[in-house]
Amino acid sequence: MAFIEDKFLLESDTAVRLYEAYAAPEPIFDYHCHLSPRQIAENRRFNNLFEIWLEGDHYKWRAMRVNGEPERYCTGNATPYEKFLAWARTVPYTLRNPLYHWTHLELQRYFGITELLDASSAPRIWDQANSLLQDGLDVHHILRKFHVHTVGTTDDPVDSLDYHAQIATSSLPTRVVPAFRPDAALRVDSPPAFRNWVGRLGLAANLQIDSFASLLKGIEQRVNDFHAVGCRLSDHGLDICYAEPCSDAQAAEIFADALSGLAATPERHHKFASFMMHFLGQLYARHEWTMQLHLGALRNVNSRAKGIMGPDTGFDAMSGTAQLAALAKFLDRLEQDSSLPRTIVYNSNPVENYAFATLIGGFSAEGLPGKVQFGSGWWFLDQKEGMEWQLNALSNVNLLSRFVGMITDSRSFMSYPRHEYFRRILCNLLGGEIDKGLLPDDEVQIGRMVRDICFGNADRYFGLPVTNSTSQTIALGSSYSSQEQL
Repeated sequence: MAFIEDKFLLESDTAVRLYEAYAAPEPIFDYHCHLSPRQIAENRRFNNLFEIWLEGDHYKWRAMRVNGEPERYCTGNATPYEKFLAWARTVPYTLRNPLYHWTHLELQRYFGITELLDASSAPRIWDQANSLLQDGLDVHHILRKFHVHTVGTTDDPVDSLDYHAQIATSSLPTRVVPAFRPDAALRVDSPPAFRNWVGRLGLAANLQIDSFASLLKGIEQRVNDFHAVGCRLSDHGLDICYAEPCSDAQAAEIFADALSGLAATPERHHKFASFMMHFLGQLYARHEWTMQLHLGALRNVNSRAKGIMGPDTGFDAMSGTAQLAALAKFLDRLEQDSSLPRTIVYNSNPVENYAFATLIGGFSAEGLPGKVQFGSGWWFLDQKEGMEWQLNALSNVNLLSRFVGMITDSRSFMSYPRHEYFRRILCNLLGGEIDKGLLPDDEVQIGRMVRDICFGNADRYFGLPVTNSTSQTIALGSSYSSQEQL
């Protein structure tokens, strides 16, 4: 019997029925990921299993390092096959880590491979997967295969939007939209990088940026440009939420100092970042965008490794920093100005799950269910237990029925089975409670809830432009009607 079989993660017949009838048929609405718009536009074909599976995957690098594999097999100059073999040697040691589930779920869903991956099976699996890749398992084929309705990429304001424009005029049935990620606009504590980014922003916005006023004008121009190609989301990766008082004059002074090469102190950096985040929140509200806040990661804890390999290469951790007071202050200030946009907050530390889930209930709006959302289990929490913790906290103190569901948050085109993973966990949770009598045995009501969490809520919530391509994607496999309401 294959390790990943039909009842994988589904512990009752009720859970199986919910998954097969209501969750599995729904398209995927992957509103946050780090896929490359260029690779989508150019319909990249992958030469081998390394390119599609291991290239740039810091989750796997982290596990390989812990297992003692040399760095040359992670970010170094080993051949693709050598790197794959190093991963295969590591896989048996990932038992009880979500990587073990993901690895075998991905091999089966993409290539029909049910054999367990280890050092002995690696040559066979390499050959079998590579053969299928050569037969045409390109990016567009993958998006169609997994019924991906919408992809939200992550794009810096200085990035070109040409690839998004190219995708929008292609025959690809998946809607692909950018998400505005202006983290670099806050980095007055790092003048060289900040000045470089400001220069690139000026080029992108066709504007000379030599003052704080022109910086804000350039950012607003890029928001308009992003909006024109279908963007309705922003995204922010923040160590902490910024909510310090800062006047226009103070922000302008800090900006001028950074351009001249004077790094902002932590206190002045927080003030400037607070001003910018409030400005951006107001801007998003005017454009009816959704603001995503990824909060609390402790990034690049190994400074030696960062110096050698650069940031975002697998040397991060959960932060113990309390987020709630600052986050509440930040949201409240926008609310006071009647400029709080739709917002999704992601938490990296499970000890604050209930605090996050209660906080979002303090900011609601008539006619807009679930205006402020507690995002899905993120980063170190996007595994079975972390997802269950998030679902339980949201259920107990908020409305799970209005949740906008799962994201891949991935740089890999091999990550779409993470949606299946989440859907099975959701159906198992609900099915188990039906069997215990904690939920009614009402398939219509519970099934609608499942469909909404898997797809419908997100489709309604984000207000993305409807195109012919997205209508085609719904026809590929969804039982959801855009007119259906709870």
